[in-house]
Amino acid sequence: MTAPALTRRPLNELRFTTHDGVELFYRHWPATQGPRRGAIVLFHRGHEHAGRMAHLVDELDLPGFDFFAWDARGHGRSPGERGYSPSFGTSVRDIQTFTKHLEADHQVKPEDTYVIAQSVGAVLVSTWVHDYAPRLRGMTLASPAFKVKLYVPFARSGIKLMQALRGQFFVNSYVKAKFLTHDPERIASYGTDPLITRPIASNILLGLYDAAERVVADAGAITVPTQLMISGADWVVHAKPQHQFFKRLSSSIKERHVLPGFYHDTLGERDRAAPVRQIRTFIEQRFAAAVHVPDVRDAHQRGFTFDEAQELSKPLSPYSPRGLYWAITRASLKWSAPLSKGLQIGRDTGFDSGSTLDYVYRNTPQGAGPVGRLIDGTYLQSIGWRGIRQRKLHVEELLQLAMNTARDNGLPLNLIDIAAGHGRYVLDAVGLSPIRPQSVRLRDYSDINVRDGATLIVSRGLQDIATFEKADAFDRSSLAKAQPTPTVGVVSGLYELFPDNALLERSLGGLAQAMPTGACLVYTGQPWHPQLELIARALTSHREGAAWVMRRRTQQEMDQLVAAAGFRKVTQRVDEWGIFTVSMAVREPR
Repeated sequence: MTAPALTRRPLNELRFTTHDGVELFYRHWPATQGPRRGAIVLFHRGHEHAGRMAHLVDELDLPGFDFFAWDARGHGRSPGERGYSPSFGTSVRDIQTFTKHLEADHQVKPEDTYVIAQSVGAVLVSTWVHDYAPRLRGMTLASPAFKVKLYVPFARSGIKLMQALRGQFFVNSYVKAKFLTHDPERIASYGTDPLITRPIASNILLGLYDAAERVVADAGAITVPTQLMISGADWVVHAKPQHQFFKRLSSSIKERHVLPGFYHDTLGERDRAAPVRQIRTFIEQRFAAAVHVPDVRDAHQRGFTFDEAQELSKPLSPYSPRGLYWAITRASLKWSAPLSKGLQIGRDTGFDSGSTLDYVYRNTPQGAGPVGRLIDGTYLQSIGWRGIRQRKLHVEELLQLAMNTARDNGLPLNLIDIAAGHGRYVLDAVGLSPIRPQSVRLRDYSDINVRDGATLIVSRGLQDIATFEKADAFDRSSLAKAQPTPTVGVVSGLYELFPDNALLERSLGGLAQAMPTGACLVYTGQPWHPQLELIARALTSHREGAAWVMRRRTQQEMDQLVAAAGFRKVTQRVDEWGIFTVSMAVREPR
């Protein structure tokens, strides 16, 4: 349907269906000068909607570009309780679904897309870029709400406590329009706009804080050309995290503009003509040049995750405060292990072993008496293990999708997992699937995993189609000769344990050689972990009890390794904490 124009351009009002079936509203302003050069996608700030950014369509004066702008769920003309989303991560995934929709329905490729986002929208976008690694042409982030100014002391802790005690509730915005902009028309319209959403759900406010802290800390993962606009007199958000974010960005193309006297509504300020010109210039420069996507497959040799792993590998002086702290931590784990079954399995087989993961999947506290079960329950509820269990659910979901896709591509269903551990997640997925594969081949290098996995196959009654064998997941020749010809491959929780990309290239190369066109690969990644130092300083690996030092791979690095092997990524899942990702890719024609 077509609505009265908010701009001089023709305007189409449309809807798209999100991953969970919700229909969100968006506006589309087609290019007025052809052929289309690209697309600009606008993301509004918190409490607002797409109409509040519509003025930029004319002000940017880019007639060769399509413009798109959505109303986030719970905002504007999109459905849902006002100011609410099931989680911050759900709204981030909405962006991924939206861009997939633009690609499918409007033929807008990611590399021809430029994003402009304000405030909360800028945090959503930066989280999306960090977690999903889209091949964007570039982005402008205006006054990103990396840290909201909560003027009540201990407000964040209080919100967290209240949510724990009474469940989700809503917090009303304290900000008056006169503290957002000096533009009298914007001030007046803010007070009369019926689509302004003043409340924000407590879970979204807390999720905003958590995601922002993660993205600012790990901005090195972002290589997209970035322009940052910082309001110099912002009453709503702090500027320090914005500067930290900019400094840590790995983007070789980046620019920062501090705008003296500007309030929080940066792109709706009275004197916005100057920053709008700067945005237009940056966009023109990006589209005049080739898409800038650096090759990060050498990140195991240089870069911020390499430096991070090197630092974690260095032993601490036992006489330093940190050395003493981690010595006490290791001792407490040693003393607690006889009481907690999970800790004991970790100490015996490695905290990254298949035995440990199988225990974590089962999630049933066991130990010596009530105290032991309490310790074990606390251990099983650590953030890393919660992420692992969510990863299992995502692997199972994408395995179902992979089997459907391979079947739709006319292929027989022969599954292979090259490092299955005990194979529980694969066997669970097969058991849940309405499609019965012709064969399931599980592999692992550990004798314990082969033994226990074979027992699990029998207990599930799948021995007619499933086998378990000892094999090296990095033996390219062995993988390339796998029979029957694998059409659905799984690599879960393996590559994260090995820092050297040469190993991954051998493994992925063997899989690509074995798998026909149209076959599907499900693979996992770990772009972030909040407990890296705990893991490195206190936990041991399955590799002869050595310290478990992980080098994180950004999603961009992982995806590039998979693409170089001959696979095209189709979809991705990520947990709410941004720790583990699960992706599905399709084998491209040779």
